[in-house]
Amino acid sequence: MKALCWQGKKDLRCEEVPDPIIEAPRDAIVEVTSCAICGSDLHLWDGLVPTMCKGDVMGHEMMGRIVDVGKEANGSGGGLKVGDRVVVPFTIVCGECEQCRKGNYSVCRRTNRNAALGDAFFGHHTAGIFGYSHITGGYAGGQAEYLRVPYADTTLIKVPEGPSDETLLFLGDIFPTGWQAAWQCDIQPTDTVAVWGCGPVGQFALRAARMLGAERVIAIDDVPERLVMAQEGGAETIDRSQVNVLAQLNEMTRGEGPEKCIDAVGMEAHGPTPALEMIDRVMTGLKMETERPTAVREAIMACQVGGTVSIAGVYGGLANMIPLGALMNKALTIRTGQTHVQRWAKELLQRIENEEIDPAVIVTHVESLARGPEMYRKFRDKEDGCVKVVLKPR
Repeated sequence: MKALCWQGKKDLRCEEVPDPIIEAPRDAIVEVTSCAICGSDLHLWDGLVPTMCKGDVMGHEMMGRIVDVGKEANGSGGGLKVGDRVVVPFTIVCGECEQCRKGNYSVCRRTNRNAALGDAFFGHHTAGIFGYSHITGGYAGGQAEYLRVPYADTTLIKVPEGPSDETLLFLGDIFPTGWQAAWQCDIQPTDTVAVWGCGPVGQFALRAARMLGAERVIAIDDVPERLVMAQEGGAETIDRSQVNVLAQLNEMTRGEGPEKCIDAVGMEAHGPTPALEMIDRVMTGLKMETERPTAVREAIMACQVGGTVSIAGVYGGLANMIPLGALMNKALTIRTGQTHVQRWAKELLQRIENEEIDPAVIVTHVESLARGPEMYRKFRDKEDGCVKVVLKPR
């Protein structure tokens, strides 16, 4: 089969690799009909996430149809069958461990087959993740024609036949990621919510904040197409290239700052202060830190006293110059986490079916899988109005 394979920093190739097969009774094989390039894929492409190996298959946003199913994922026990249309969440979940029973699926205790490596990096391992380094299990990703899904009966989301792939695909990652980012804010009817980053996750976070009842949503970015898309989603916008963001937020909120702040950017943020951004770039180059945490720094400084900062952007390791003094003295609450996709899937699918939202609105480019390496660059460089890329394996 064809798959996008990581061969080193900024070296991605569409190659022929062996077709996956059933390896365990709870497995399923999915023929991928659509997959997407996620912002966090760029962190792998840029070489910022350790433990990637040459030949690793990329991708953690995908959907398709089941073409083979293990005996324990099928029938009355698992309920999956050949022909089922499914979305594949980025996290692999057993459904049985203590954290899965609590609904904390992204920290499933069983599915990371490299648990000792995860323990070494994070103190305690997280769930297995498709196409996202050996810290999270080293599982092949879904930017490919076929995908093996372990624990398929508790991982996969069955979806109806009617809506397009582009409408349903993002149930596996960025739609619930944006939703969880807003939900973690405990939004009240009088709240102003500020969202750093109008990329795909930010677009869903700002829409989720509106659906969850925020009085105002303010979105921050410097890419014109993304700012227009945010306005179409019901947000006021700040072009960070034109103003001082902290001063502008204070002006828009009577000097108090927004009650809730969402970092939808993560580890490769660009800073408002050239000197500080240069320090981050030098320190990441010297391996003294692994992130450029500009967005979370700014969110902490901007947030109203007693407010909440929700971190949806991906971070992988160590960051410097986080304003802990502001965080502590302002009595802020920080909420974080990889997304518990299966916790939100049923509700969000219902919202799609009720026509409250069509996630396809963020798609700007649909291309063949073979053009994947080129589209990674276009997405990274924000060329040609590129906000979200969907790839078609066939």
